[in-house]
Amino acid sequence: MPATAEWPAWDGHGPLSFIASIDCACLPAAALDIDLPAAGTLLFFYFDGQLDDGDALVLIEDRESWAGARVLYVAADEEVAERGAPAGLKPYPVVPLAARVEMTATEPWYPSVRAVFAPDAPLGNRYDHPVCSQEFLDALWEFDDAVRHQIGGHAHSVQNPVEIEVAEAVLDGEVSWDDPRLSEEAGGWVLLAQFDSEDAADMMWGDAGALYWLIRPEDLAERRFERAMFTWQCS
Repeated sequence: MPATAEWPAWDGHGPLSFIASIDCACLPAAALDIDLPAAGTLLFFYFDGQLDDGDALVLIEDRESWAGARVLYVAADEEVAERGAPAGLKPYPVVPLAARVEMTATEPWYPSVRAVFAPDAPLGNRYDHPVCSQEFLDALWEFDDAVRHQIGGHAHSVQNPVEIEVAEAVLDGEVSWDDPRLSEEAGGWVLLAQFDSEDAADMMWGDAGALYWLIRPEDLAERRFERAMFTWQCS
């Protein structure tokens, strides 16, 4: 961690657990669809319930809980210091991972899909759109049928689209699913990272769920990782 940084904590609840680190220099930058730094490390933290037996949940619809998840960027030339986990937190086992390039697909309601396949179709209810045929849905599920650890690309949601969850939270839940503003806001977020449940690391997010961090492209370009939004889903 940066030598001068404090361990991320949620005021009134306690320190967050360290989930993962990403060495940006090891990623295939040319294949990514997001503008990550060429070097440095991304650190992901989450209040996982160890300190209160799961009593306080980090929920996208609860603004007061947003401090329960954090992304910290450590520049390559920054002075760093090794830190042990704060008292009361049991560190997860270290599991080294290697990256590989894969294609991802999104759900047909996503604005970019509409723009490519049927740009002149009326917005209205997203499920009335021509790309929402059952054949198209089946093809998407066959193409991308498993959640995994992932950097960039399209998120693989366990439940409702995570982009919609973030958009609803940003808009204070004051829009209906049929409101075009919801799709417009959802289209303004990209996946930074998702982390699946991982047996080797003793990580189980709810019932075989996943953790997601999304960010606006303009915040990513300015390296404002503190503005990333977090949500999680389970089956």
